[in-house]
Amino acid sequence: MSGYRPGVLMGNWSEDASLEEERLRDFIQKRERGQLLIQKIKKLQDNILKKIELSVSKDGFVHFGDTVMLLNPAGKSSVENSPGACGSLTLAINLDEISIYSFESLQAPCGVSAAESVEPVGRNTFCILSVDGSAVDEPIRFGQKFGLGTTGGFPDQMLYLASDHKSFIRFAKKSYLQQVFLTSDRSYLTCWQAAFLDPQLRLESEGFPVPANSKIIITHCHTNRSLAIPRNFWTRSYFGKEYEVVCHTYLDSHKAEEDKNYWVIVTRNPSPENGLMIDRPEPQPGGITKNECHEET
Repeated sequence: MSGYRPGVLMGNWSEDASLEEERLRDFIQKRERGQLLIQKIKKLQDNILKKIELSVSKDGFVHFGDTVMLLNPAGKSSVENSPGACGSLTLAINLDEISIYSFESLQAPCGVSAAESVEPVGRNTFCILSVDGSAVDEPIRFGQKFGLGTTGGFPDQMLYLASDHKSFIRFAKKSYLQQVFLTSDRSYLTCWQAAFLDPQLRLESEGFPVPANSKIIITHCHTNRSLAIPRNFWTRSYFGKEYEVVCHTYLDSHKAEEDKNYWVIVTRNPSPENGLMIDRPEPQPGGITKNECHEET
């Protein structure tokens, strides 16, 4: 039998037409209010991927109130590292699909991961916060407690980097080590401190300002374990392949931290070219930069 033409009215055609009109009106109202799922996702992406301008360190030190990136520099390759894990990684907010499709803003608790992108955006920039009443623009000192907060590109909220002892229900998903996460409550779990890179000079460096754009160790005050990226545990996130971040102190045969625990607090380049201080060419004798030396040779 030949099918009916679209113009033929049959069955509950009147009810079906009313339901279709109701769905259309509901769609238009949600679109006008910005409540459509695609609009919520776009708003979230625009905030967490929005470019952020880092602070400039005029004296070469890190200060309270600075907006910075936490970068784990590229270290020596090892057998357990995958080929793509040898570059520099930045600490970033990690959102699962449920959070992205369900909320218009960041919700606590929230996960963190290590991203390969070194471009300062909302999800990988942090603010240095005071926990002992120190004034803004005052330099942070080795051994002094501080907090790390991020807005994720949303100006009306602040999440704080935290960690806690491993338990049967709280641990890193891949490595089963101590978990690192973001929370909305400030407590002793959100306190961190910087340590000098060389263990033999660590005691003598206590109380000295923390230099920016230099390798340091960041230790969690409550558990006394250092922030680390194992680099051999990765997951597929909404932003692609990223690596797990944990609190664990990796020591070599000399009882010194390995490069998995190395961190650089990155600031902005004050020169007209902008960019980051880590991208700035190293000075050479006679005022010739490293790049110019290679061109001349």
